[in-house]
Amino acid sequence: MRRTGPNTVVGELEDDFHHFGVQIDHDNTEITAIAADAERHPWDICAEADRPIQMIIGTTLRDHPSVLGEHDARANCTHLFDLTGLVVAHAARSTTERRFEAEVTDPDEHGDRTARLWVDGDLRIEWAMRQRDIVGPDRWTGAPLWSGFMGWALAELDDATAEAAIVLRRAVDISRGRMQDLDDYRSNAELAGFMTGICHAFTPENNERGVRLVGTARDFTDQPELLLADFDDRNPN
Repeated sequence: MRRTGPNTVVGELEDDFHHFGVQIDHDNTEITAIAADAERHPWDICAEADRPIQMIIGTTLRDHPSVLGEHDARANCTHLFDLTGLVVAHAARSTTERRFEAEVTDPDEHGDRTARLWVDGDLRIEWAMRQRDIVGPDRWTGAPLWSGFMGWALAELDDATAEAAIVLRRAVDISRGRMQDLDDYRSNAELAGFMTGICHAFTPENNERGVRLVGTARDFTDQPELLLADFDDRNPN
């Protein structure tokens, strides 16, 4: 996320399956405009997520992990919604830039893996994981990754740590997509049985019309430097 003017903040998010950008304008009190861009996404219908995100116009600026908590994340693309929340929170800060970098290793033969998060270049969180659970370090062991994690983080952690933990938890969730070839599916109707209601692409009215954009997934394992490689060129300080 980066402040590009006194009343403008931009942000971008990229992972194996998604690349979204967002710009918000504000009057130092609330959001006055938002523009979103879907550069890479798994379903054609994801590109329409710039419409429901308009609901956040009028939201009061606040440096808090749940700044968009009054809005319905499931009516939106969850990835664009997450990014927008981070951008809105950043708009309430005095700093120019905030950068999150998340890394989740693929599981070994025992299902063990490691999840790490850097904030502005500093390693902030590291989780040892087995299967779907955090097993260390002790302060994180047993954290409810898959049931009420945001509420737990907001209650148990300071705001900055909660924000970072929520970002890393999302990265862990997205990393599960590496366990299968999503190009095996051709429409979101094939997944509607257990995905309905989770996001914009799988709202009941959209379930039957989304089409898989084959070949859009990328693997950054050996080239992590390519993630958001042109962000600085498009948004210079």
